[in-house]
Amino acid sequence: MNTILHITQHEQWEQAKLVKTYRGDTLDSEGFIHCSTPTQLIKVANTFFHNQKGLVLLYIDYDKVKAEIRYEGVEENELFPHIYGALNIDAVFKVIDFEHGEDGLFEFPHEIE
Repeated sequence: MNTILHITQHEQWEQAKLVKTYRGDTLDSEGFIHCSTPTQLIKVANTFFHNQKGLVLLYIDYDKVKAEIRYEGVEENELFPHIYGALNIDAVFKVIDFEHGEDGLFEFPHEIE
């Protein structure tokens, strides 16, 4: 299984489950949902979510996503998966609470190791 990951607020995920699709907070403003590969996860978490609480990590089965996924460069020589459309929630096969340490930094979840 090809897995991509997405970090979001717990409340956003709960709302998505009610309507059966997830739009995140960037689909309308940027045209896509930001995701990362397992190797990119901690860098993304510590850059954009430092010290934030109430987060969940969505494990997404790439092959079940109905919207187009493009790997695009955000940084030099690194491509990130972007979902161009609403995410069908049946593509999400696992959700875990994603909490940072006392220093506000995230560590790699044992579930992915």
